[in-house]
Amino acid sequence: MRVRRSGSLHYAWIVAGVVFITLFGAAGFRSTPSILIVPLQDEFGWSRATVSLAISVNLLLFGLMAPFAAALMQRFGLRRVSIAALVTISAGVLLTTQMTESWQLVLLWGVVVGLGTGSMTQVLAATVVNRWFASRQGMVLGVLTAASATGQLIFLPLLAWIADAHGWRSVAVVVALAALSVIPIIVLFMKEQPSDVGLERYGAKPGEQDFIPTPPRDPIRAALRTLRTASSSVDFWLLAGTFFICGASTNGLIGIHLIPAAVDHGMAEVTAASLLALVGIFDVIGTTASGWLTDRWDPRKLLATYYALRGLSLLYLPIALNQPNAGLVLFIVFYGLDWVATVPPTATLATSAFGRENGPVVYGWIFTAHQFGAAFAAFAAGAVRSTFGDYLVAFIFAGGLCLAAAAMSIRIGKSSASAIPAEWKPAIAD
Repeated sequence: MRVRRSGSLHYAWIVAGVVFITLFGAAGFRSTPSILIVPLQDEFGWSRATVSLAISVNLLLFGLMAPFAAALMQRFGLRRVSIAALVTISAGVLLTTQMTESWQLVLLWGVVVGLGTGSMTQVLAATVVNRWFASRQGMVLGVLTAASATGQLIFLPLLAWIADAHGWRSVAVVVALAALSVIPIIVLFMKEQPSDVGLERYGAKPGEQDFIPTPPRDPIRAALRTLRTASSSVDFWLLAGTFFICGASTNGLIGIHLIPAAVDHGMAEVTAASLLALVGIFDVIGTTASGWLTDRWDPRKLLATYYALRGLSLLYLPIALNQPNAGLVLFIVFYGLDWVATVPPTATLATSAFGRENGPVVYGWIFTAHQFGAAFAAFAAGAVRSTFGDYLVAFIFAGGLCLAAAAMSIRIGKSSASAIPAEWKPAIAD
């Protein structure tokens, strides 16, 4: 029998809080790559293209694991997958302190940490929102998505200071311990379904049946089968294409290369890291507001607006770097409000198009495209810097891609091939 507890905090908010803390605690390893580029270049003589290759592998596997992680969460549960991911991340990061060759950086930071990070983050947030919330989904997803940016706000200047004062190996130790510290909270408070605590989803209508996903026997085959079915929809390719550009213009370009670009213009690394952390401050505001707006407005129009504004800010960035005071601060504020504001409308459109049962796995594949874009930009921007001596071409190209994504966003849901695949229609009676 389901119980409604009026006048008390719904357990959905506790689960959301656990996920926020998990993503917050894990944000350290999201901040670290941009801190490592210059120290690794100084100690080992590795070029930025070489270091960027390892980061690209990390970002690629981070995205490629997302759909399989969603299926693994259905099969083995949120708690087990999250704990395994955090242990994997910590092991990979700690082992980097012993590396001496560039291939070891690719193996450890690229492969091991990439697989660990890909098993949680945004897919975890989308899965929890889908299972625990019937209302305020956009707002909650916006807050959870902002958790990573909030972690960057706390970690990035601190990690830059640690790297400057104690060396980059100390950074690796701090990041690993931060990830491990979250595990006890997950063990104690993470629950799989509202029914586990005798509740319905938050905001569920009286008598509404909770959605309980069918655990797949083979998560890998289930994820691949979902991709095959979803790829028949034009909407899938539009969402994946725009998210590819999202990843290229955020994590891959600005997240990795803004600090080195600022250093190129004479700025101290700690100061540059503090500026990137400011992106996190404004992203918390922008992404939370985006979630609130997604619950109320057409998410396609929101996406088009976000991408257009991001494109304009990236086209302005080369000018801002030559005006490190007011100009760069203006870029940080304008760009920061839009950093991951695209996530709530993108995840909402994926669930609307493909249903609650398949939506998280489809979103995982869309997120894979996001990380493909991030990996492409991380390596390409490093190669551009090595070839031309600056990032001008990379910033202008990324700005143009964002303007193209704005046009693509409006087309979502407009094609006759946008309908939900026929075999999934029975699953969306929500």
